[in-house]
Amino acid sequence: MAKKGDWVRIHDVILKADQRTARLPDDTQKCDFEMWVKGSLLDEEGHMGDTVHVKTASGRVEQGILAEENPHYTHSYGKFVPEMIEIDKQLREIMYGGEK
Repeated sequence: MAKKGDWVRIHDVILKADQRTARLPDDTQKCDFEMWVKGSLLDEEGHMGDTVHVKTASGRVEQGILAEENPHYTHSYGKFVPEMIEIDKQLREIMYGGEK
């Protein structure tokens, strides 16, 4: 349960797939247009799945379904690719004449 002022992430569907413009690529047209927003919870409390209001860092007030409490970044550069080590060695040889 999140309390007023907690940092949360909300989700909302802005447009259903059938409401989107026909000028989009076919694969994009088949998907809902979704919004994911992080902000401070304005409601007194909220449970996962509840409709809540948040205030974003830029001061906007948005409404959506509570999806996550204390969200964090989860991006990465992907899994390790062993070939990159060999490419690095080859590039160093080409550019500098060896390891540096």
